[in-house]
Amino acid sequence: MKTNFVYTAALSALLTGAALATPAQAAEYKTILIHGFQADQLNRPNSTNVELEGEEYWSSFWINHADERIDWPSYERLQGKIATDYIWPKLKAFAENGTCNPGCVFVTHSTGDLVARYILDNQATWLENADLQPLNIVATFDLAGAGGGSELADTAINAATSGGVVGELTRQAVEAWLGSMPEEFGIMWDLKVNNARQVAQYPSDNAPRLRFVADASDYYGLTSGFLPGNDDGVVSTHSSCGASTKGDFGSCSTSVAINGQLASQDDAVTSFMPYHYPLLMSAEYSHGNLPDAGYQGKVTAARTQFNAGYKTISYNTYEETTGSWFWKKTYRYVSESNSQSFSQLILNSL
Repeated sequence: MKTNFVYTAALSALLTGAALATPAQAAEYKTILIHGFQADQLNRPNSTNVELEGEEYWSSFWINHADERIDWPSYERLQGKIATDYIWPKLKAFAENGTCNPGCVFVTHSTGDLVARYILDNQATWLENADLQPLNIVATFDLAGAGGGSELADTAINAATSGGVVGELTRQAVEAWLGSMPEEFGIMWDLKVNNARQVAQYPSDNAPRLRFVADASDYYGLTSGFLPGNDDGVVSTHSSCGASTKGDFGSCSTSVAINGQLASQDDAVTSFMPYHYPLLMSAEYSHGNLPDAGYQGKVTAARTQFNAGYKTISYNTYEETTGSWFWKKTYRYVSESNSQSFSQLILNSL
């Protein structure tokens, strides 16, 4: 399923981007894409199709702005063949080729967030055991991250395995998300909320995990009733913000709503998983269209400036006020979000 920034001189060249067939040689840091869950793969395509679908997944925008990808099949389990047959060969090749010697940034979407967390916790040990140098991963940029799991996975698996009558609303939600009631589940087992939150809870790699959060839905609200708090149609804010616990959260920030309104947010996430830092949020983008090239609307900043260690990221913002007296509301938006897509803003952050 799918401002004006302050750059260090060494990173500014990454804005030019390059197709995977022609890596961005001008960029000091390399960008590696990790896609999310793909429901159609529960029908078990062969490995060639896994690679082709991995390329297609990012074709709207990111395919032209990255150096490498880690493709994986949704019909397998994360700590099973996804790790042994798909992640490990890629990590080994990156180490042998020195891909990440200058530093790598992972760009993930959806379940790619969970895959990245598993990599961060294990890659150093795996590579050292193979007498190879661990990868220098300087940050991850997590779009609509599902690292905290999705209640939709719980709902779909429970409905498909219950042996009883499935309620109409449940069936509609599952079929809106997956296309049909599943017979196989693959990584959906790992996406169940409690299972996801047991995966690499405290990664040994302290690379900052920068979060980009959406709050619209592609499913006409059919799935939102099964997702606590605010959601993007597939994952709740407890997951996309990187909250340390599941819960009914409305924002990643205590001072600004996902739609940009500047006001105290009593239902905001206040405790995060290790090294998780929300940066941008929008009520105009959904889980599926956040990584695409299309413009959907304005974006707000959970933080207007953040030191990611390897660089400082900052955003120019402006405020808009509507109404008056008791109805007065003030909103904060990232300046370039008037015309640039969410993905373009994220690319600028790189």
